[in-house]
Amino acid sequence: MNGLRIPRNPWVRVALVLPMFAGIALLFWWRGPDWSVVYHAFDPVNWSWIALAVGLNLVSVLSRAVAWRLTIGQALDPPQPAFHRVFSAFGVGLLGNAVLPGRIGELARVAVLRRRLPHGRGTSAALAGTVFAHRLFDVVPALLLVAYVLLTAKIPHWAVTSLIVVSGIGIGLFTFAMASAKRHHRPVLDGAGPVKRLVLMARRGLSVMKAPLAALGAIVFQCAGWFMQLLAVYVAMRAFDVHAPLPAAGLVLLLMNVATIFPLWPGNIGLLQAAVALPLVQYGVAYSVGFAYGLVLQVVEMSVGVGVGLVFLAREGLSFATLRGMPDATNVELDADAEADAREESDALLPRAGVPG
Repeated sequence: MNGLRIPRNPWVRVALVLPMFAGIALLFWWRGPDWSVVYHAFDPVNWSWIALAVGLNLVSVLSRAVAWRLTIGQALDPPQPAFHRVFSAFGVGLLGNAVLPGRIGELARVAVLRRRLPHGRGTSAALAGTVFAHRLFDVVPALLLVAYVLLTAKIPHWAVTSLIVVSGIGIGLFTFAMASAKRHHRPVLDGAGPVKRLVLMARRGLSVMKAPLAALGAIVFQCAGWFMQLLAVYVAMRAFDVHAPLPAAGLVLLLMNVATIFPLWPGNIGLLQAAVALPLVQYGVAYSVGFAYGLVLQVVEMSVGVGVGLVFLAREGLSFATLRGMPDATNVELDADAEADAREESDALLPRAGVPG
């Protein structure tokens, strides 16, 4: 059964996307902040603080790439990919997430790294699984930050509910991961292609859970990446002469992540800025100033992802058109791996059932 496909005709795409952008623009005009105040909020900005925030975000990206490399080391047989190959693929994935819909940069980084590996069938599924596990390790620093914020920050009531719900989902996913890592048999997958891919990715990537030191190392580097992001959010406040404490920066970072879990439109622009500005009102920051600050935070984050991604996209000798097609190619490989695994499992069950082969 084929899923819903995006039309390839560019004019059809424009016709589909244009009403959405028009609706977002109308919503901004009707319910948005005082745009003149937002404009003048940039007048006193100290751009040296913004440059420092960009540098901290770059360190965060490096730390997260190290965490992914440790995860890959437990999912693939030797020879292992060099760190610069992993960082290159990670950078291209950041670019894909920043400029393409649906967070398909996660599959793009699999495709980029897969090109550099000599392994045969199953490598794409194993790499996709490491992406799943790598993202799962975000649960640990996120929960630590939630606990810190709940204990120290001024939190609006609506934000408390959001943080509790997201934390519950994260704990559930991590518990599932720990339980799945202890299972050694391969289930027969009779569902649709996407279901097979999801289960296959989870099973392959969660092999890192069986190596406590590697898993701990990946979690530590993920925590370091989050801490660098927290510092980036904090120093960016100083650029706007906002002297809110570190717990306020932690609250902003958490709500930014909550606002971007589901990509409703490109960058979730507007929603992210509202998620940044509203909690800062508790600290005496005008909503329009907080909105402007949210715009800068998004630019800081995207500048690192897009900048690093473009450098490595060129280094890999790839075009933007190739980047857009990578997720489809990766999906084909994952479907083939899932079907091959299901056949192997079925063949292995035949002797047990007494059926002649």
